This record gives sequence, C-alpha cells and structure tokens, in this order.
Amino acid sequence: MLHGQGKEFKEDMEQFVKDVKADINKTFSNEDFEKEKTLIKQEFEQKRSILLDNLNKESMKYGFQVKTAQNGIYMMPVIDGKTIEEEEFEKLDENIKKEFESKSNIVQEQIISAISEIKAIEKASDKKIEEWQANVALLTINAHINYIKAKYKRNKIINKFLDNVKKDVLKNVQLFIEQPACQNTNAGQPAAPRQEPKQPWLNYRVNLFIDNSETEGSPVIMDSNYSYHNLFGKLEYENYYGALKTDYTMLQPGLLHKANGGYIILQAKDLLANSLCYDALKKALRIKELNIENAVDQRSSMVMVSLKPQPIPLDLKVILIGSSNIYHTLLAMDSDFKKLFKIKVEFEDDAPKNEDNIMKLARFIHGFCEQEELLPLDKSAVAKIVEYSSKLANDKKKLSTRFNDLSEIIAEACTWAKLGKSKVVTAEYVQKTLDERIDRIRKYDSKYTEMIRDNTLLISTSGFKVGQINGLTVMTIGDYSFGKPSKITVNTYTGKSGIINIEREVELSGSSHSKGIYILSGYLGEMFAQDIPLSLTASICFEQLYNGVDGDSASSTELYALLSSLSGVPINQGIAVTGSVNQKGEIQPIGGVNEKIEGFYQICKMRGLDGSHGVMIPVQNIENLSLADEIVDAVKKGDFHIYAVSSIEEGIEVLTGVPAGKKDKFGHFPAGTVNYMVYEKLKKYAEVSNKK
Repeated sequence: MLHGQGKEFKEDMEQFVKDVKADINKTFSNEDFEKEKTLIKQEFEQKRSILLDNLNKESMKYGFQVKTAQNGIYMMPVIDGKTIEEEEFEKLDENIKKEFESKSNIVQEQIISAISEIKAIEKASDKKIEEWQANVALLTINAHINYIKAKYKRNKIINKFLDNVKKDVLKNVQLFIEQPACQNTNAGQPAAPRQEPKQPWLNYRVNLFIDNSETEGSPVIMDSNYSYHNLFGKLEYENYYGALKTDYTMLQPGLLHKANGGYIILQAKDLLANSLCYDALKKALRIKELNIENAVDQRSSMVMVSLKPQPIPLDLKVILIGSSNIYHTLLAMDSDFKKLFKIKVEFEDDAPKNEDNIMKLARFIHGFCEQEELLPLDKSAVAKIVEYSSKLANDKKKLSTRFNDLSEIIAEACTWAKLGKSKVVTAEYVQKTLDERIDRIRKYDSKYTEMIRDNTLLISTSGFKVGQINGLTVMTIGDYSFGKPSKITVNTYTGKSGIINIEREVELSGSSHSKGIYILSGYLGEMFAQDIPLSLTASICFEQLYNGVDGDSASSTELYALLSSLSGVPINQGIAVTGSVNQKGEIQPIGGVNEKIEGFYQICKMRGLDGSHGVMIPVQNIENLSLADEIVDAVKKGDFHIYAVSSIEEGIEVLTGVPAGKKDKFGHFPAGTVNYMVYEKLKKYAEVSNKK
C-alpha cells in the first residue's frame, strides 16, 4: 500500500458501509420490490392450498377431514358428514373406534408426505426470494465495490478483501434491511446477558494499525516506556456481562510496529531491565516477524473471547544506546548479541571547541527551548552554557556532548528567569543556576570547610615548614565532586627501609598510590645515589585521612615534601600542590584540576587572601582550566596564583624560593641548592650506615 493510503482506505470502507446500508434499505423499501415479493409468496400459497385440498380429498375417503393450524396439520373423524370432537369419539362403539384407528395410520402418512412437500415448496420460495434479493442487491453493491476496487486495483490483498465483502453482503442482505424497533418488555429490570444482534458490517471496518500519512521518509522512533505491550503491541478487551471479548479493531500497535520500515532507538540499560522484552526483541529480529501475544492477566476469573492475529513481516533497524560495560557484557554473555547487532559505533564524550560546534550547540539550545516552550537565551547566557560545556569536558578546547546535563541547566535557568519576571534568560540566571546546584548538594563540602575553619582538620595556609605540604584531593559524594587540601608530612632518618607508605602499611592505599610511592625511590636513586648507596628511611603520611587514598596525583607533592625533609629547606604553606611524577622527575597531568583549585581557594578566601596563596599544577592541565569568575578575578588582581610546572626542579624552586640545582659535568650540585643539601644528607646517612 502506498504512503498514506491506509487512512484513505479506512475512510473509504466507512463510507461504503453507510452508502450500502442506505441504498439497500432504499431499494428494498420501494413498492416494486414489495409487489414482486408478494407475487412470489402468493405463488407459494397457491401451491400450498392445492396440496392441502388434495390431502383433504384423500383423507375423506378414509373418513377423516384435515385441518391446518399454526402449529401444524391435524385430522378429525367425520360421521354423518360432520367432524366430531375427542369426547364424542370416545362415546362411539368400540368396533367403530377400531375401524377409525386402523384408517388413521394411512391418513397420517398422507399428512407427513404433504408436510414434506409444503416445506420443500416453502424452501424453494424462500430461496427464490433470496436469489431475487441478491440479484437486486448485487446491482447496488457493485456500484460501490467496483469504485473502491478501481481505486486500489494494484493491491491484490485489498481486492480479495473487497470480493469477500461483496459475498458477505449478498449473504446477509436481510440484515442490512432495517427492522422496526422492538419494545423493551423488561423495562426497569436489571440487565442480563443476551445474544447481540448480528451486524455483519462490523467486519468490514478497517483497523488503521499504523498511520504514516504525516510521516516524511522512514520512521524514526524513540520512547522511554519499555513495557512489553508498548514495544510489541497488545490486544485490548472489553467487559461484556462478565466475559472479556475483543475483535480486530482492538489491536493496538507497539513501538516496533510504528518503526517498521525504519529505525527504532532503544536505551540498552532500560531494555535489559526487562528480560522478557529483550528476548522477544531478539526473537522478532531472528524470524523477521512481529506477533501480538494475548497477555491478559492469567489470574483473571473472566471468560475471554480472544483471537490470534496474523504475524506482521518485520523490516527495521534497531539502534541500542548504552555504555561500553553493557556492550562488552552482552558480547561475552549473549551469543545472539553479536549476530543481531553487528555494527558498533562509539560516541565521543566531547567535541572540538570551534566556531562550527559552538553554533551547533547554540542551535541545540534554541531547539530545546522551543520544544519545551522555555524562555529564549540571550548571547551572554549561551556563552555561559558554552563555558559550562567546556568545564564538563574538562578541557577549555573542547565541548562536552553530555546534552542531558546541559538541558537540565538550561531548564533551571529558565525557571529562575521566570521567577525574576524576565522575558529572556541572561548569563546571570545561568550562573545562579550553577551556584544553586552546588549549594543544594554541598553538605559534605561545607562540613570539611567547617572542620578546617575550627582547626579540627589541621591545614596550614601561611608560613614555611620543613617536610610538610598541602596536597590537593578530590572527593566524590554521589554526583557531586569537590576538592579539599590534605596535609602531607614526611619524616626522614637513617636506615635502609626506604620510603615507607604509612597508608599502604595500614591498607588505606590503593594500587595507583602505592605505585607512585615506588616511583619516588626510583627518582631518588637516579638523582642522588649514583656514587653512594641509598641508605634512607622515610615515612610519608596523609594526616587525618582515614577513608583511604588512591591515584598518583599526589606523587609529586610527596616528593616535594621528601626533598624538603632531606634538605631542611622549608616549603611555603600558602601553596597547595597536585600532579603526578615519573622516575625522571617529569610532572604528569591529573584529573579534577578545577575542583582542586576551587577547594583550596575557598579555604584561603575564608582565612583572608593576601597574595601569598596559590596552587601548583602540571603544565599540561592548563588546557583543562575552567574556573569560576571569582577565582579568575582573584588571579588577575594578584590575590591568588596558579603555577604551572613541568618538572620537580621547577616546582621545588616555587615552593621554597631556593634554586633546585643541576649537576655539573663532574656530577656535583652547586652549593646552597636544594639538591646539593639533599645529596649531602643522603651522603651522611650512607656514612652512618657503613659505620654500623
């Protein structure tokens, strides 16, 4: 069937039923039809009358007269030319009675024979009337049927259906003729089950299962309801005097029917939550057919009158959207998965931040606001959303593709704008949304800040101290992450135990953190133990941290504190540090740089910014910076600093104000440098160890 013809065919059949019923009633209610019908009946009555007359003549020969009544034909004895009743018959002489009784069997056979002939004549008469009615009706029906058949002449299924409709109408012509309405003799009494009058025209209705008349191109279906009936369709029922009944017009399509011939996009997580749906989907894709199953509650005590619809050929593409974990799990656990879902496409979490993509993001914002009937965003608000998108991507040169998160921000900003009685959403409302979202879920962040303020957690943000430094950590509670400083201390002394990771010793250190500690030993060995044995015991501890630590983002921080402890050079406590380090002393990038900077900034701001505060980050993380306007302003004013370093030598100079020192051609460090003092301390430890 061509595009949109289903709707048209349904309307044509509805009109056909109306026209045929009206025309048949009009045809069979005119005088000519009634006259012809009367003539056929008169012919029957004449033949019946002749048969009865002949029967009566024959019965009179045996002393009986035959009479007709509504319930049949009966005979009565005749005496002296008069029929007698049963009471009179009983008073007759026994011999006479026996004579009548012997003759009655012959008359009864004659009556039976006559009744058979009358029924045959009556049947022939009815058939003649029906044939005549059918011939008359055929002319009426053909006019309408042929019009529809010509319209859909290329569709063999419709033409076959129309031929069957014509036969059925001719078969049930009498039912199309309106009968006088019967009076209700049970008025006022409760309704009771009754046989519904036959209405053959109900079978001519068209159930427009799928209407694609308004669809351009192939259908593309998306939905969030993954119940079985919503995916695969259902057969509805209605209660009729305690029984559930249905018909083909109560068949309802599912999402797969609507997507047939096109595409359906499903969320893998939601689909897999209902194993019945997933198994049924695989079966449908394998056999390329859709069946509508009768899934009425089996616990129902009602009697069901059901039907089994014919399977529908299935031709569609199914797109599953899910995480890599779901994909690999299905690949490993479900042998059908790879056969049915052969093409894998990976979507990037971000996109380059260029003019083209910024315009696409702006169009997304505009389209989302129109679809949800939200207030429009002005240029400043769109710029703020672009800025937030970069922050989500954790890279100022990229935009995040987490459109759900962006949509939530846009919708909430529109709400704030409405409350402010504004006609457009400005950057002010977007920033308010971002601030409010943080305020609503910063319970634990506030608790940590309060503990630092009350010196329950000991964090120094001023002065210089040996073997002590502020590391930056990120804590995640649900969907909220926040950064906070953590005091790291290092003690060094004579011995051969090497670097002791206190967190590892008490099983609070993750594998990545433990690896970072071992890297420190490699760095010390190459830098300072080329001509002396590395005789050292150093204990490293995250003070007041009891929930464990993982990741190597603090490895450079620990190394700075270790160098400070060995050299005796104090570290500026106003500078917090993050970044991992390799065995060559190169600083490596880390994650969560924005949260870490903002966390330390809050503490410094609480205690009063004086220009001595700042953070040290890997130089590679400059691309990831997306800080609050307040911090950017503070950096511009010189109240807060961000130092980007690429090596341990650069970092130690920033933290101590003392040159790091590089080896000369003889392998010696310049006197007075940090590395010189570290080497001298390690040399002393080696001498002490040799004496033992």
